This record gives sequence, C-alpha cells and structure tokens, in this order.
Amino acid sequence: MTALRVAVDATSLLGPRTGVGVFTAELLAHLPRTRVAPVAYATTWRGRGRLAGLVPRGVEVASRPQAARPLRELWRRFDHPVIEWWTGPVDVVHGPNYVVPPTRDAAQVMTIHDLTFHHHPEMSTADTLQYPGLIRRALRRGAWVHTESRFVADEVLEVYGADPDRVVVVPLGVTSPADGDPARGHQLAGGDRYLLALGTVEPRKDLPLLVDAFDLLAAEHPDLRLVVAGPDGWGADALAARLATSPHRERIVRLGWVDDHARAALLRGATVLAYPSRYEGFGLPPLEAMAADTPVVATAVGALPEVLGEGARLVPPADAEALAGALGELLTDDAARDAAVARGRDRAATYSWQACADGLADLYARAARG
Repeated sequence: MTALRVAVDATSLLGPRTGVGVFTAELLAHLPRTRVAPVAYATTWRGRGRLAGLVPRGVEVASRPQAARPLRELWRRFDHPVIEWWTGPVDVVHGPNYVVPPTRDAAQVMTIHDLTFHHHPEMSTADTLQYPGLIRRALRRGAWVHTESRFVADEVLEVYGADPDRVVVVPLGVTSPADGDPARGHQLAGGDRYLLALGTVEPRKDLPLLVDAFDLLAAEHPDLRLVVAGPDGWGADALAARLATSPHRERIVRLGWVDDHARAALLRGATVLAYPSRYEGFGLPPLEAMAADTPVVATAVGALPEVLGEGARLVPPADAEALAGALGELLTDDAARDAAVARGRDRAATYSWQACADGLADLYARAARG
C-alpha cells in the first residue's frame, strides 16, 4: 500500500520545546513506522533555514519560506493561499496547534488541545483569541478535529457544533525520562527534597496558588524547596509578584526553560510534582512525572481526572489548603507515597507515542478517504 503523504506543521520545533513541540517532535519521529510519509513545514520567515536540522532523520522538509503573520491574516478571511503551494501534493495536512491551513485537494486535520480561549478569555493572549475564528473557518471547509481527551472532544461538539464523525480522540503518549539523574535534579533545586512545577508559566496553571500551598508547608518542612521550571508565558508577572511576597522566597527556585536532560533530572529527583491547573485539556507533565516514579498531586479540573485516573492525588481547584494537605501527606507518609508511585507508574504505562502515531495515522486515512 502506498504511504500517505501528510504535511505536518512543525513550527513549534523552532522555539523552546513546550507541550505542543513535544507532541509534534514525537509524532514526526513515530509516523514513519506507520503507513504515513510525513512532510514537515513551518509557518515562519525568520526560522526558515532551521527546520531541517530539527526534524527526525528521514522526515522530508518543505523548505520554501512562509511569512507567519500575513498568512494568518489571510487564512482568517480567505481559503487561500493553499498549503500545497509550499509542500507540493499531499494527501492530508495536519495542524497540531489549532490552526490548519486551506488546501487545494488535501484533507485537513487540526488538533485542538483545549478551549481555554473560550472558557477563560482573560487567561488568553491576543494570538490565541484568534483561534475560534480559524477553527470555525476550518470546520466550514470540512476539517477533521483531533483531540487528546474525550473531555475536549465533547467541548468541541458543544461549542462549535462539529460533526461528531469528524471529531476523533487520540491520547498523547509519554516517555519515561530514563536518562534523568536525580542528583542533577537535586543540584538544580539546591536541595534533596523539592516540590516541582513544570510547564509554561501562564494564568491557568495557577502557580501563585502553589506558592500559597508551599508557604503553608514550609515551616513544618524546613528542608523543602519549591522549583518552578518552564518558560515565561503571559501571566509570568503574577507569579513574580506572588514570589516577592512569600516569606520563604529564598527556598523557591525559578529556573525558566530547561532542556530535556535537565527536565528529566528534575522529574527523577522531585519529591512530588504539583499541577494546580484551573483548566486542562490533557496534562502531559503529570504523566511524565508518573513515568519517572514521582508522585503527583493535581487539580480535578478539565481532562485531568480522565487522563490521570487513579494515578494522581486529585484536589479541588483554587484551594491552597487542600493542595497543601495532599502534598503534605505524600511528604510524610511513606506508605501513601509508595502507593501513589505504583499507581502512577501503572497509569503512565497505558500511554505511548507509537499508539498516538498509530491512532493519528488511522485518522489521516479516514480523512483522506472522506
């Protein structure tokens, strides 16, 4: 059987690797093991010469440069220019970050990670507030929707009235950070016992609440530290303001973006990963922590109960005392901690990147036939 040629937007590989970048990189790495021949492209002018060095070996790259802002403005209003002008003939085009461009003949698939811009516009940037119009336009063109959870799929059906037959759930995968060195994690944290928050600093992650919970625990655990690792997003100022008022500021470490080796080390060395999100469409960092044998405390919001199941301790959102209580139990009760580690390991083992790529390959085939 001839392999499907699928153009994948790999723009997210050009900056610091966030969740979308991880998803895109893993997808491109695993798709060649399916009946798909991926073609990577990037909607960028400044990064036009870098993409070939960032995709996995053997992945074709469409290197003709694109200008992101003019194209986004055109695609908001018109169904041209078509992406084949850059990629050549393809069977399917996949936008793994909400936006899928118009095509001449190819089927269109867009990944919708969550609907933060719909539920919490106050937590969104000007760029993400453009997504609803782009999504609606793509749906009118007949685009298929990939979501990572049933929760988000149901939201897409409710908010956008999408065709249920064209909204497909394919969970992400998770890779165990096998090369993570706990000693390196301790070195980065400045101590052996630390709570870890991992991800882009933005309002829906509610990291100021985590600082509140840490302050409730700090006096009882004088050797405990809090490490916040991830690039600044919109809302970093709120975290900085809260850190400035913490009486235990000297025990809070703000690392910013970290590379894959440091990320793995931090996950392996952490005492607990805290994930106090206000809304979530999947939740990759908690799964990564579970795969690293690190227990997780997360909020029971969005898709997190669906994705994490019994593998994490779930607490109500916006409740610093409940968050501190769950974290404190895992800090002091070895039996509870061991049980949480075992449940998390079992849960993480149900997710794989190859299964994700296989599921998307099936979606591409359906879209191409349709």
